[in-house]
Amino acid sequence: MKEFNRTTVTSALPYANGPVHIGHLAGVYVPADIYVRYLRLKGEEVLFVGGSDEHGVPITIKAKKEGVTPQDIVNRYHTIIKKSFEDFGISFDVYSRTTSPTHKELASDIFKTIYEKGGFIEQSSEQYYDEKVQQFLADRYITGKCPHCGNENAYGDQCESCGTSLNPTDLINPKSAISGSVPVMRETKHWYLPLDQHEAWLRKWILEDHKEWKPNVYGQCKSWLDMGLQPRAVSRDLDWGIPVPVEGAEGKVLYVWFDAPIGYISNTKELLPDSWEKWWKAEDTRLLHFIGKDNIVFHCIVFPAMLKAEGSYILPENVPANEFLNLEGDKISTSRNWAVWLHEYLEDFPGKQDVLRYVLTANAPETKDNDFTWKDFQARNNSELVAIYGNFINRALVLTHKFFDGKVPALGELTDYDKQTLEEFVHVKTDVEKLLDNFRFRDAQKEAMNLARIGNKYLADTEPWKVAKTDMERVATIMHLSLQIAANLAIAFEPFLPFSSEKLRCMLNLNSFDWKQLGHTNLLKTGDQLGTPELLFEKIEDITIEVQVQKLLDTKKANEAAAWKANSVKPNISFEDFQKIDIRVGTVLDCQKVPKADKLLQFRIADGIEERTILSGIAAYYPNPEELIGAQVCFIANFEPRKLRGIFSEGMILSAEDADGKLVLIQPKSTVSNGAEVK
Repeated sequence: MKEFNRTTVTSALPYANGPVHIGHLAGVYVPADIYVRYLRLKGEEVLFVGGSDEHGVPITIKAKKEGVTPQDIVNRYHTIIKKSFEDFGISFDVYSRTTSPTHKELASDIFKTIYEKGGFIEQSSEQYYDEKVQQFLADRYITGKCPHCGNENAYGDQCESCGTSLNPTDLINPKSAISGSVPVMRETKHWYLPLDQHEAWLRKWILEDHKEWKPNVYGQCKSWLDMGLQPRAVSRDLDWGIPVPVEGAEGKVLYVWFDAPIGYISNTKELLPDSWEKWWKAEDTRLLHFIGKDNIVFHCIVFPAMLKAEGSYILPENVPANEFLNLEGDKISTSRNWAVWLHEYLEDFPGKQDVLRYVLTANAPETKDNDFTWKDFQARNNSELVAIYGNFINRALVLTHKFFDGKVPALGELTDYDKQTLEEFVHVKTDVEKLLDNFRFRDAQKEAMNLARIGNKYLADTEPWKVAKTDMERVATIMHLSLQIAANLAIAFEPFLPFSSEKLRCMLNLNSFDWKQLGHTNLLKTGDQLGTPELLFEKIEDITIEVQVQKLLDTKKANEAAAWKANSVKPNISFEDFQKIDIRVGTVLDCQKVPKADKLLQFRIADGIEERTILSGIAAYYPNPEELIGAQVCFIANFEPRKLRGIFSEGMILSAEDADGKLVLIQPKSTVSNGAEVK
């Protein structure tokens, strides 16, 4: 196995058009912080890099809506995001931004290096242009009628009503979202990273050399490689971003997907202007990317291809991506305000950063999507942090103060039970270390809590408060061993719960500690003076949780009202117009996801006469499309065929949308003949 002398750890750059929520914390930042703190405890050389992603169309749209500049938007949210991370103990060595001068210079230099090596291809294509404001339109700046569901306000990249991925040219009656005018097609030139030319080495590097990557990461990469990689544009027509640094590129900026990951490097350079290269170019440096599953392809395929094309950078050794965290059984959504925002959490739960860190790690979506509920949050705090960990620490310190004036008593003769207890916890270092080395943070935290369980059981079984009536020498031994377990807990929980670990170390007066000491039974010396005992954790009452649950219920109610308003009954139509719609019933013969279109399912339907293909943007709600084979569905049979993703869609499948945006197929209650007309 290759030996490394240092580790560069990056965490996904949050997009600076809104605050961060618990999904971000659980999926990326707490796992990264746990790992970095673990490496630091081991005395390893590690650099933890973060920053805000501050370019791209959504920021310009938000700025236009608010009547401010894009820089105003990113300044606001960069400040909020950075403070949230600081408040939760995310221990970045540097947290900067992609609007910094250092980033602009480095991103430009990397583009020019690849460009001068012939690493890009130039292609011209026709795109929509707004003659009124004299600018090309990004996909999100084009609106029109969705060809699938008829939504009049679909965007050029997606219909938010039916969820279908779109191209601007798919829209019916497109118009500019900036001026309201009808855009025209005009030729424009862009630069593309030819990912297809990198496919061979990427296939070997990932599929053969990195089989140890997490199954969700490896599987997603394999799926993309098996479908075949295509050139990807690295520039776009926009006035917010880093200008493309070549002649003839006026009015064009680097595409945000190309510019953003370079932020990891530029932020390092900003922190360490004289030594940054050893963290990104030295062969004895290990590079790790902590991200969510939506960023796997960019960090495992696209960014490595960029670095390889530039030629002087190391490639990631591992990308331990997580799945998504849901909230109370529903997908976290910033647009629907269905989230627990970090800055709001601290207003409602001051000083309880570690409680949230603990619960998010215990429910970490490491292998599949997981769920956060307020009831589980309360239960884990009360029954684990308070009743096990906190209870043991409090009893150990209070009893020591009561019987020995707060000084570590002498160790006497060990009983068989003492030896058995010691045997149980001396292996904690090896167990936790093995799990952390394999990015299994949920199980590693569970092992740390098992140490608290050992301590709690030891005190409950030995009952020093009773033994004190007859044998103070025995009590001294019990309390000595209990305090050694407490000191071990301060180290074991340091990566997971840094605030409470610091508090515990102060109570124990444990000034010197590192990972090598974990599992030792001499961390505290006889006669050492302890500090004043304090509660590590507090019970959370039902009323506190009810307030949080009610807040979410109010959000859901507001969303339902907004959805009803947005989907209110449309203007009346004549019976003759209704008769023009031919709705039929058909049986699904085959159903599968459309490659490179996350939201599209491709149906093959028996319509009573022949077979037809229909695309529908409901993939997010039917993760196992093969289960729909044999089902009957309703579809519009006389909908004008349209070509999407190179496939002709011959109709529209009918779905109902509930208040939270979920789409459900409309199906007959009992089986009818294929081709039966819906009247």
